[in-house]
Amino acid sequence: MNETAVCVGTFTAVKTLWEVRIHKINEELQKEKEFRERSAGRLLLVWEERAALAKLKEKVINEDGRAILRIEEEEWKTLPSCLLKLAHLQEWQLHRTSLQKIPHFIGRFHSLLVLDLSRNSIESVPKEIGQLTSLQELLLSYNRIKSVPKEISNCVNLERLELAVNRSICDLPPQLSDLKKLSHIDLCMNQFTSIPSALLNMPNLEWLDMGGNKLQELPDAIDRMENLHTLWLQRNEITSLPETIGNMKNLSTLVLSNNKLRNIPACMKNMTSLRDNPLELEVTLPPCENEEEEEQQEMFGIEFMHVYIQESLKKTGNVESSTSGPSPVMNATE
Repeated sequence: MNETAVCVGTFTAVKTLWEVRIHKINEELQKEKEFRERSAGRLLLVWEERAALAKLKEKVINEDGRAILRIEEEEWKTLPSCLLKLAHLQEWQLHRTSLQKIPHFIGRFHSLLVLDLSRNSIESVPKEIGQLTSLQELLLSYNRIKSVPKEISNCVNLERLELAVNRSICDLPPQLSDLKKLSHIDLCMNQFTSIPSALLNMPNLEWLDMGGNKLQELPDAIDRMENLHTLWLQRNEITSLPETIGNMKNLSTLVLSNNKLRNIPACMKNMTSLRDNPLELEVTLPPCENEEEEEQQEMFGIEFMHVYIQESLKKTGNVESSTSGPSPVMNATE
């Protein structure tokens, strides 16, 4: 009886020992399997990164002494981190790639002079963009951007900023007035209801497009943009113009087509295009002699402005009726 009890106890001990050993073996096999899978995953990732890098290198060209990454109409919803191996790039030109976000490692491209990501699906601009202190042009038109980060003000060499047709931007951070070299800004087709104060404090701003927004009036301080020579304000809701606009001595082109203007300050006779506004005077210009003259009249309407203002001043008794050249036909609609 005692011998039988000893045999059963020994068998149970041996069985338990083998179960423990089998469990350990299974654990080791599972770990080995997971290790192989991780290794395979890493190898696959490395292979994919190498393939992506090789593909990106094929898109790099040298033009005018610059290293440019140019991708057109290929799907790149995100940009791989292997792009950092091309940190020498001086320009990015990525158009119609369905790119959804600017990578946060963008700030490590210290040689970048031009960042052109127009016509994509970008919804935001990372604050790391401010690390691009050599950047001269930032072109982000035709995206889905809703706001502009204040960190752009750290791009101290920026000369050109384009945010047209994002359709949601309604303001600019005041810090952008620190961009002393900025001369060209395109903000058309957004949701601005007023000219941002940052623009009024940019000493070198020369060209501004705010057409297709919701502007109703211009600020009295608009003449602080003293170096501005071209101002596009077409397709807004502007009803009047401040007299201070006459102080803008460098302004040669002011486009105000498709607004709600009814009167024009006399000081503007040589600078505006005012087609499709409900003006109080109806002016008909003489026929153009050639196609080039017609195109110029269509685009800038300088002669139209001159004729309109001369007639307006005559009606108020401020100028005598004297003109040179062919006389236009004018009809008052008041």
